[in-house]
Parts: sequence; structure tokens; C-alpha cells
Amino acid sequence: MKQTIIILLPVLLVLVFGCKEGNQKNKAMQETASTWEIDFFDDFDAFNPENWQDQRIWVNNENHCYVPDGEFGTREVSDGTLKIKVVNIGEKRPCDNFDKHGNQHPDTEYVAGRICSKNRKEFIKGRWTARLRLSGNGEASMFPAWWLLGAQNNEPPVQEADENICWPMTGSGEIDIFEHHGDHMKDAFTTGAIVSLGECDKGDWESKRRNFPATLNEFHEYSVEWEGSDLVYRLDGEEVYRNEGEGDKYPEPMFAILNYAKITDSPMEGEWVMEVDWVKHEFRK
Repeated sequence: MKQTIIILLPVLLVLVFGCKEGNQKNKAMQETASTWEIDFFDDFDAFNPENWQDQRIWVNNENHCYVPDGEFGTREVSDGTLKIKVVNIGEKRPCDNFDKHGNQHPDTEYVAGRICSKNRKEFIKGRWTARLRLSGNGEASMFPAWWLLGAQNNEPPVQEADENICWPMTGSGEIDIFEHHGDHMKDAFTTGAIVSLGECDKGDWESKRRNFPATLNEFHEYSVEWEGSDLVYRLDGEEVYRNEGEGDKYPEPMFAILNYAKITDSPMEGEWVMEVDWVKHEFRK
């Protein structure tokens, strides 16, 4: 009987570990087969109103006025790229931007561009990527951004009956893929999720966001993807940061925003430019 056990034991070990290795190989093959497929791509040969619309709003005590239709060159497409700008027009003019409480922006000499895919291209989860660069960085007041917002957000433009949820509650959550705070950094960007504190207009901007180095005046790909329950942030395809478990807090469709803001009273001359080569969204096939 002992001899039989001795003979069968190696066989059993081979069977057990063989099955385990086989399962691991099958899992690896399944993960490899699960690829990203593009369902939205804009390479900005022209400004496509089926993909984007101007978003004219006063938020964050910004010093500029968002203007429509690329007035003063604040939003233009040329040479195959989109340029979003802040421009000093040299004299103060009235601004018809309002905040969500009905307050009108004061007169200002600064104008800017902001576009969003709200009610154009909205997706649940997946991966958003933009390839972009800045004409300069590290100047006071500079605040360009590439980010996502929940499709039921109640800030202008309000175009559907269900756009009645205040930031950053579920339905109006925020994910920041790329922000550059010129007041605080040079050759670096901020990425991460805004944590809802469970009340209107109350969000945690600190705990889930981090700063990372990048040569901002060169083109890079900035992306966020849902990987299981995590939000994964990538620079040129390489993971730089991860919000573990935060992906489960964004079940809603989200739209994309590209904007250039001026956020303090520091003076500026001329214009600031964020140049966008392309934007895409992908989903797991």
C-alpha cells in the first residue's frame, strides 16, 4: 500500500499543479484577448459641433470670460490641432458668463476658450486619452485642464431634464486627467479624482490627487481608465497613479472638457495656448 501511495503521489502533484498552470495560462490568454477598442476619436481637422460645444460658465472665481465661437482666437483649429487659449485683449469688456447661482462675471480684459462633449459624446467608464502640449508653463494664474464631469451636472449648459445634480455628487462627479497650476509648479501636472463629501459643492481636492513631472511644452498622452474598481492614470501609456476603489464611485456617463483658465489676479500679456492633437475614448472589447 505504501508503494502505491509513493507511486501515485507524483502523479497527483502533476495533475494538481498542471491544472493550476493551465488555469493561469487561460486567464492570461483571456486578459490578452480583452483589448481596448476606439468608439470615439477626434483628430481636429476641423471643429466638429457633433462632438463638442462651447461651455460658457463662471466657476472657481476665474478671472477671464469664456467667449463663444472662438472669438479673439480663444478656440481655433489649424494645422491639424485644436488651440484652446487665454487671451489678453487689452481692455476690459462686459462678460455674460454666470455662475450657477445667477451671479454675473465682472468686466474683464481676459477671454478664454472652454469646450465640452456634454450631450455630444458621453460614456460610462472606459478610457479617455488626449494628446496635448502647452506653449509655456509655470506662469502665475495659468490653469489649463483636461478632465471629465458627470453628465447630469446642473451647471450651464443645461439641456436635458435630468441635468439637475450638483457637483460633485454621483451623477456630477469629477475626474481630473490633466491640470497644470502655474502658481505652484513648472514642468509638472496634477491628476486624480475629486472625492465627494456627500453635499452639494463640497469636494475633497487633496486626498486623491497627486503631482507628476512632465515636459509640458512637448506633446504627451494623458489618460484615465477604469480597471476593475480602480481609476488608473497614465502618461504616454505608462501608469503614474492609481485611485484604488474610486472607479466604483463613478457609475454615471461622463463627458470631457478641455479648457484654459486664468485663476488669480496676476497680470498676463499676450496669450497662453493649450494645443490638442487628438482626443479619444475606448472601451474594453
